Amino acid sequence: MTDHLTVTRDGHVAVLTIDRPDKRNAMTVGMWAALPEVLAPLADDPGVRVLLVTGAGPSFCAGADISDLLDGDDPGDPMADVRRHNLAAQAALRNFPAPTVAVIRGHCIGGGVELATCCDLRFADPTAVFGVTPAKVGIVYTPSSTKALLDLVGPATTKYLLYSGELVDAPTALRTGLVDRLVDADGLDTEARRFADVLASRSALTQRSTKETVAALTDGGDGEALAAARYRETIAAGELAEGVAAFAERRPPRFPWRG
Repeated sequence: MTDHLTVTRDGHVAVLTIDRPDKRNAMTVGMWAALPEVLAPLADDPGVRVLLVTGAGPSFCAGADISDLLDGDDPGDPMADVRRHNLAAQAALRNFPAPTVAVIRGHCIGGGVELATCCDLRFADPTAVFGVTPAKVGIVYTPSSTKALLDLVGPATTKYLLYSGELVDAPTALRTGLVDRLVDADGLDTEARRFADVLASRSALTQRSTKETVAALTDGGDGEALAAARYRETIAAGELAEGVAAFAERRPPRFPWRG
Protein backbone atom coordinates (compact mmCIF):
# COMPACT_ATOMS: atom_id res chain seq x y z
CA MET A 1 0.00 0.00 0.00
CA THR A 2 1.16 3.53 -0.89
CA ASP A 3 -0.61 6.69 0.25
CA HIS A 4 -3.95 6.76 -1.56
CA LEU A 5 -3.11 3.73 -3.76
CA THR A 6 -4.18 0.44 -2.19
CA VAL A 7 -3.60 -3.06 -3.55
CA THR A 8 -5.55 -6.11 -2.42
CA ARG A 9 -5.25 -9.66 -3.67
CA ASP A 10 -7.69 -12.55 -3.86
CA GLY A 11 -6.28 -15.57 -5.61
CA HIS A 12 -5.20 -14.68 -9.12
CA VAL A 13 -7.04 -11.33 -9.09
CA ALA A 14 -5.37 -8.14 -7.83
CA VAL A 15 -7.35 -4.95 -7.19
CA LEU A 16 -5.77 -1.51 -7.36
CA THR A 17 -7.94 1.06 -5.57
CA ILE A 18 -7.43 4.81 -5.94
CA ASP A 19 -8.16 5.70 -2.34
CA ARG A 20 -8.75 9.43 -1.86
CA PRO A 21 -12.53 9.57 -1.67
CA ASP A 22 -12.68 12.98 0.04
CA LYS A 23 -11.25 14.44 -3.20
CA ARG A 24 -13.18 12.13 -5.54
CA ASN A 25 -9.91 10.20 -5.91
CA ALA A 26 -8.12 13.05 -7.70
CA MET A 27 -4.52 12.08 -8.45
CA THR A 28 -1.74 14.12 -6.86
CA VAL A 29 1.68 14.31 -8.47
CA GLY A 30 2.89 11.95 -5.74
CA MET A 31 0.21 9.43 -6.65
CA TRP A 32 1.14 9.57 -10.34
CA ALA A 33 4.79 9.09 -9.36
CA ALA A 34 4.00 6.13 -7.11
CA LEU A 35 1.77 4.23 -9.52
CA PRO A 36 4.56 2.52 -11.54
CA GLU A 37 6.18 1.38 -8.28
CA VAL A 38 2.87 -0.01 -7.05
CA LEU A 39 2.26 -1.89 -10.31
CA ALA A 40 5.80 -3.28 -10.75
CA PRO A 41 5.63 -6.15 -8.23
CA LEU A 42 2.19 -7.13 -9.51
CA ALA A 43 3.47 -7.16 -13.09
CA ASP A 44 6.38 -9.39 -12.05
CA ASP A 45 4.18 -11.82 -10.09
CA PRO A 46 3.16 -14.78 -12.29
CA GLY A 47 0.28 -15.48 -9.93
CA VAL A 48 -1.46 -12.21 -10.83
CA ARG A 49 -3.63 -13.12 -13.79
CA VAL A 50 -5.99 -10.11 -13.79
CA LEU A 51 -5.83 -6.55 -12.47
CA LEU A 52 -8.98 -4.62 -11.56
CA VAL A 53 -8.62 -0.84 -11.20
CA THR A 54 -11.25 1.04 -9.24
CA GLY A 55 -11.86 4.00 -6.96
CA ALA A 56 -12.84 4.18 -3.29
CA GLY A 57 -16.29 5.56 -2.56
CA PRO A 58 -18.73 6.87 -5.14
CA SER A 59 -16.19 8.01 -7.77
CA PHE A 60 -13.55 6.35 -9.94
CA CYS A 61 -11.17 9.30 -10.36
CA ALA A 62 -11.94 12.99 -10.84
CA GLY A 63 -8.63 13.58 -12.63
CA ALA A 64 -5.37 15.24 -11.67
CA ASP A 65 -5.39 17.35 -8.54
CA ILE A 66 -5.59 20.84 -9.99
CA SER A 67 -3.57 22.28 -7.11
CA ASP A 68 -0.49 20.51 -8.55
CA LEU A 69 -0.75 21.95 -12.05
CA LEU A 70 1.15 25.18 -11.41
CA ASP A 71 3.49 23.94 -8.65
CA GLY A 72 6.46 22.93 -10.81
CA ASP A 73 9.88 24.52 -10.42
CA ASP A 74 10.08 25.74 -14.04
CA PRO A 75 7.95 28.87 -14.53
CA GLY A 76 8.08 28.26 -18.27
CA ASP A 77 6.61 24.78 -17.85
CA PRO A 78 5.05 24.44 -14.39
CA MET A 79 3.34 21.16 -15.36
CA ALA A 80 6.57 19.39 -16.32
CA ASP A 81 6.73 17.15 -13.23
CA VAL A 82 3.04 16.31 -13.34
CA ARG A 83 3.23 15.48 -17.04
CA ARG A 84 6.33 13.31 -16.64
CA HIS A 85 4.87 11.27 -13.79
CA ASN A 86 1.45 11.09 -15.45
CA LEU A 87 2.91 9.67 -18.66
CA ALA A 88 5.02 7.13 -16.74
CA ALA A 89 1.97 6.02 -14.78
CA GLN A 90 -0.08 5.62 -17.94
CA ALA A 91 2.69 3.58 -19.59
CA ALA A 92 2.99 1.29 -16.56
CA LEU A 93 -0.74 0.57 -16.61
CA ARG A 94 -0.96 0.26 -20.40
CA ASN A 95 1.99 -2.18 -20.47
CA PHE A 96 0.81 -4.31 -17.55
CA PRO A 97 1.25 -7.89 -18.84
CA ALA A 98 -2.03 -9.38 -17.58
CA PRO A 99 -5.54 -8.25 -18.59
CA THR A 100 -6.67 -5.06 -16.86
CA VAL A 101 -10.25 -3.93 -16.25
CA ALA A 102 -11.31 -0.48 -15.02
CA VAL A 103 -14.35 -0.70 -12.72
CA ILE A 104 -16.00 2.71 -12.93
CA ARG A 105 -18.68 4.45 -10.93
CA GLY A 106 -19.30 8.14 -10.50
CA HIS A 107 -16.78 10.67 -11.75
CA CYS A 108 -14.26 9.55 -14.38
CA ILE A 109 -12.81 12.85 -15.52
CA GLY A 110 -9.55 14.00 -17.10
CA GLY A 111 -6.79 11.87 -15.61
CA GLY A 112 -9.45 9.36 -14.62
CA VAL A 113 -10.26 8.84 -18.29
CA GLU A 114 -6.53 8.50 -18.95
CA LEU A 115 -6.32 5.70 -16.39
CA ALA A 116 -9.46 4.02 -17.71
CA THR A 117 -8.31 4.13 -21.34
CA CYS A 118 -4.96 2.60 -20.35
CA CYS A 119 -6.85 -0.47 -19.11
CA ASP A 120 -7.78 -3.19 -21.55
CA LEU A 121 -11.50 -3.04 -20.74
CA ARG A 122 -13.91 -0.75 -18.90
CA PHE A 123 -16.97 -1.80 -16.88
CA ALA A 124 -19.23 0.96 -15.55
CA ASP A 125 -22.49 1.43 -13.70
CA PRO A 126 -25.22 3.99 -14.53
CA THR A 127 -23.79 6.57 -12.09
CA ALA A 128 -20.61 6.93 -14.17
CA VAL A 129 -19.95 10.23 -15.93
CA PHE A 130 -17.02 10.85 -18.23
CA GLY A 131 -15.24 13.99 -19.35
CA VAL A 132 -11.93 15.02 -20.91
CA THR A 133 -11.46 18.58 -19.75
CA PRO A 134 -8.12 20.13 -20.85
CA ALA A 135 -9.94 22.79 -22.88
CA LYS A 136 -11.48 24.07 -19.65
CA VAL A 137 -8.10 24.87 -18.13
CA GLY A 138 -5.86 25.49 -21.16
CA ILE A 139 -3.94 22.21 -21.11
CA VAL A 140 -2.65 20.58 -24.29
CA TYR A 141 -3.59 16.90 -24.14
CA THR A 142 -0.59 14.66 -24.77
CA PRO A 143 -0.41 12.63 -28.01
CA SER A 144 -0.34 9.30 -26.14
CA SER A 145 -3.49 10.19 -24.18
CA THR A 146 -5.17 11.43 -27.35
CA LYS A 147 -4.27 8.22 -29.18
CA ALA A 148 -5.64 6.03 -26.38
CA LEU A 149 -8.95 7.88 -26.61
CA LEU A 150 -8.90 7.87 -30.41
CA ASP A 151 -8.36 4.11 -30.55
CA LEU A 152 -11.51 3.59 -28.47
CA VAL A 153 -14.01 6.15 -29.73
CA GLY A 154 -12.74 7.36 -33.11
CA PRO A 155 -11.87 10.85 -34.40
CA ALA A 156 -15.24 12.58 -34.11
CA THR A 157 -15.97 11.61 -30.50
CA THR A 158 -12.35 12.33 -29.51
CA LYS A 159 -12.71 15.84 -30.91
CA TYR A 160 -16.12 16.26 -29.29
CA LEU A 161 -14.76 15.38 -25.87
CA LEU A 162 -11.53 17.37 -26.17
CA TYR A 163 -13.06 20.42 -27.86
CA SER A 164 -15.94 20.80 -25.40
CA GLY A 165 -14.87 19.30 -22.09
CA GLU A 166 -18.53 18.35 -21.63
CA LEU A 167 -19.49 15.39 -19.49
CA VAL A 168 -21.18 12.38 -21.05
CA ASP A 169 -23.29 9.81 -19.23
CA ALA A 170 -22.74 6.08 -19.02
CA PRO A 171 -25.13 5.11 -21.86
CA THR A 172 -23.38 7.57 -24.18
CA ALA A 173 -19.99 6.20 -23.13
CA LEU A 174 -21.23 2.68 -23.93
CA ARG A 175 -22.60 3.74 -27.31
CA THR A 176 -19.38 5.48 -28.34
CA GLY A 177 -17.07 2.68 -27.20
CA LEU A 178 -15.56 4.42 -24.20
CA VAL A 179 -17.18 1.75 -22.00
CA ASP A 180 -17.38 -1.97 -22.81
CA ARG A 181 -20.01 -3.10 -20.30
CA LEU A 182 -22.74 -1.20 -18.46
CA VAL A 183 -23.83 -3.04 -15.31
CA ASP A 184 -26.47 -2.28 -12.68
CA ALA A 185 -24.99 -0.32 -9.80
CA ASP A 186 -25.68 -3.05 -7.26
CA GLY A 187 -23.98 -5.66 -9.40
CA LEU A 188 -20.90 -3.83 -10.73
CA ASP A 189 -18.32 -5.25 -8.33
CA THR A 190 -19.82 -8.73 -8.49
CA GLU A 191 -19.84 -8.78 -12.29
CA ALA A 192 -16.35 -7.35 -12.53
CA ARG A 193 -15.08 -10.06 -10.20
CA ARG A 194 -16.99 -12.78 -12.05
CA PHE A 195 -15.43 -11.65 -15.32
CA ALA A 196 -11.98 -11.44 -13.71
CA ASP A 197 -12.35 -15.07 -12.63
CA VAL A 198 -13.26 -15.99 -16.21
CA LEU A 199 -10.14 -14.25 -17.50
CA ALA A 200 -8.00 -15.95 -14.87
CA SER A 201 -9.23 -19.35 -16.06
CA ARG A 202 -8.18 -18.78 -19.68
CA SER A 203 -4.82 -19.21 -21.36
CA ALA A 204 -2.46 -16.51 -20.12
CA LEU A 205 -0.28 -17.00 -23.19
CA THR A 206 -3.23 -16.40 -25.51
CA GLN A 207 -4.13 -13.29 -23.55
CA ARG A 208 -0.60 -11.94 -23.56
CA SER A 209 -0.28 -12.60 -27.28
CA THR A 210 -3.57 -10.79 -27.88
CA LYS A 211 -2.41 -7.81 -25.85
CA GLU A 212 0.92 -7.61 -27.68
CA THR A 213 -0.62 -8.07 -31.12
CA VAL A 214 -3.36 -5.47 -30.57
CA ALA A 215 -0.74 -2.99 -29.35
CA ALA A 216 1.44 -3.67 -32.39
CA LEU A 217 -1.44 -3.32 -34.83
CA THR A 218 -2.75 -0.10 -33.31
CA ASP A 219 0.79 1.32 -33.44
CA GLY A 220 1.05 0.55 -37.16
CA GLY A 221 2.98 -2.74 -36.95
CA ASP A 222 1.83 -6.19 -38.00
CA GLY A 223 2.45 -8.25 -34.85
CA GLU A 224 3.48 -11.31 -36.85
CA ALA A 225 6.77 -11.99 -35.07
CA LEU A 226 5.23 -11.54 -31.62
CA ALA A 227 2.30 -13.82 -32.39
CA ALA A 228 4.56 -16.49 -33.90
CA ALA A 229 6.77 -16.49 -30.81
CA ARG A 230 3.79 -16.80 -28.47
CA TYR A 231 2.33 -19.61 -30.60
CA ARG A 232 5.53 -21.62 -30.23
CA GLU A 233 5.48 -20.86 -26.52
CA THR A 234 1.96 -22.26 -26.10
CA ILE A 235 3.15 -25.53 -27.62
CA ALA A 236 6.33 -25.68 -25.53
CA ALA A 237 4.46 -24.84 -22.33
CA GLY A 238 1.79 -27.48 -22.96
CA GLU A 239 -1.06 -24.94 -23.09
CA LEU A 240 -2.20 -25.95 -26.56
CA ALA A 241 -2.18 -29.67 -25.66
CA GLU A 242 -4.09 -29.02 -22.43
CA GLY A 243 -6.68 -26.85 -24.19
CA VAL A 244 -7.35 -29.49 -26.83
CA ALA A 245 -7.50 -32.28 -24.23
CA ALA A 246 -9.90 -30.33 -22.04
CA PHE A 247 -12.18 -29.63 -25.00
CA ALA A 248 -12.22 -33.31 -25.99
CA GLU A 249 -12.90 -34.39 -22.39
CA ARG A 250 -15.54 -31.68 -21.86
CA ARG A 251 -13.87 -30.25 -18.77
CA PRO A 252 -12.40 -26.88 -17.82
CA PRO A 253 -8.77 -26.57 -18.91
CA ARG A 254 -5.98 -26.42 -16.36
CA PHE A 255 -3.47 -24.28 -18.18
CA PRO A 256 0.05 -24.84 -16.87
CA TRP A 257 1.69 -21.56 -17.87
CA ARG A 258 1.74 -18.90 -15.16
CA GLY A 259 4.80 -16.84 -16.13
